[in-house]
Amino acid sequence: MKSVIFDLDGTLADTSADLIAAANACFEQLGQGKPLDPVADALTAFHGGRAMLRLGYQRVQQDWTEDLVDAQYPVLLDYYADHIAVHTTLYPNVIPVLEELRRRGYALGICTNKPEGLAETLMGQLGIRDMFGALLGADTLPVRKPDPEHLWETIRRVGGDLGRSALIGDTDNDRSAARNANVPSVLVTFGPSGRAIEALEPEALLNHYDELPDLADRLIS
Repeated sequence: MKSVIFDLDGTLADTSADLIAAANACFEQLGQGKPLDPVADALTAFHGGRAMLRLGYQRVQQDWTEDLVDAQYPVLLDYYADHIAVHTTLYPNVIPVLEELRRRGYALGICTNKPEGLAETLMGQLGIRDMFGALLGADTLPVRKPDPEHLWETIRRVGGDLGRSALIGDTDNDRSAARNANVPSVLVTFGPSGRAIEALEPEALLNHYDELPDLADRLIS
């Protein structure tokens, strides 16, 4: 069966404002204000909680260490879990496009480096979890993207054929995972990287979700 596998943050939904808010909450509790900007630092948000904390510490504390990042990471996760969909929105036309892909016979899955529990909660609150046959997060397997097994196992769990699948993503992590798995990648241009994502040389670029069904038909025989 042919399948389309999606990254989550920055691909299906713009989660950056809620992620940045969670990181800023950590620094506020430490009496260091809000060092991160939800717009200017959106790309960092899509690289995960620790990336946001590192950037925040670089701005507020010269002698920061990874131990400080590790200490605040669970604090960030707890805050984010309680405020996971305050500002988060799906990108335009995601739902009708997912419906059209399923109508055309594609199995759909999510392969994200977001912790699985948080990803499940977010997809449930956004009302689209039941549109995907499987959701694998950062802690579902012993490995995660860019390790190819993370993507391969997602394809297997939706009943997909490894040779008839594609990964939709928004970062170099997604591009590398697809390349390592020998699966074509489609990178979105509506994320914070914009057209600069083209430098990663994916098999295709996605400018708007309306383009995806026909694009998938061309990529997946």
